[in-house]
Amino acid sequence: MKVVIPGGTGQVGGVLRRALAARGDEVTVLSRSPQQLEEGVRHVVWDGRTLGAWTDEVDGADAVVNLAGRSVSCRYTDTNLRQMMDSRVESTRAVGEAISRARNPPRTWLQMSTATVYADSRSRGDDRPHGEQDGILGGEEPDVPLYWEYSVRIARRWEETQARAATPTTRRVALRTAMVMTPDRGGIFDYLSWMARLGLGGPVAGGRQYVSWIHGDDFVRAVQFLLGREDLHGPVNLAAPGPVPQAELMRSLRRAWGHRPGLPATRLMAEVGALVLRTDTELLLKSRRVVPTRLLQAGFTFTHPRWRGAAIDLVDGARRR
Repeated sequence: MKVVIPGGTGQVGGVLRRALAARGDEVTVLSRSPQQLEEGVRHVVWDGRTLGAWTDEVDGADAVVNLAGRSVSCRYTDTNLRQMMDSRVESTRAVGEAISRARNPPRTWLQMSTATVYADSRSRGDDRPHGEQDGILGGEEPDVPLYWEYSVRIARRWEETQARAATPTTRRVALRTAMVMTPDRGGIFDYLSWMARLGLGGPVAGGRQYVSWIHGDDFVRAVQFLLGREDLHGPVNLAAPGPVPQAELMRSLRRAWGHRPGLPATRLMAEVGALVLRTDTELLLKSRRVVPTRLLQAGFTFTHPRWRGAAIDLVDGARRR
């Protein structure tokens, strides 16, 4: 296949582009900064907002997998939240316009989204799992920080922009993606492992909040699966079928690293730690219990469905790295 990946230079994009190129696909990455990528992967510059010469790559492609958007690993200041919103909405709108103007539009448009679109389970007084058809979208939970509501607003606008695009002959899928765990440096697994190895990876604020995750290998396999399934469209949860409470997530990770101790942290301690690391506590405190109902119904099989086995595999990969 000829596949175009806007935003394909990030960690998740790197995992995906390498896998697609390895299976023989013709891969073109769009990003703002010129750079040399792996052999067999082309790089084309775009600004993520306006149409330009890059639209020639979309015309005649088999699929577009849009991963573009500012990283969420930052402090949730007003400026950063606005950049998160703008980078996602503007890049999605630009991709939609390029597809709508193409003489030979791609058959498939997979658009990155986020599992954060679902409500914080604990604030609603239950921890029911969120599937695509029965999950509760967030934005109106009681007693949650205002910027958590804004994160949900970003997710909704992200998906609405794709849904409004004038692309009648192109199948559209919104990838409601949980935390993608890979052994590479700089990602969420690397950050959690750093905490576990230093003895800081204990339960945070009680540790009962659910964490939804997906192994990087299964993320790639799910994308490849969706590229080949012409009958699937709309939102699809990319999350392992075994979300776990935060305390269990870190306990299994500490065991995988050799039974390290794990000091617990209060909500205030988590706030201070996040400030030092220049990130935000929503990633640790919001309860996300997301399940991949549509993938499982469609016959997709996870290689790493449970966290304990996934943690062992990821730690092995990190050690080899």
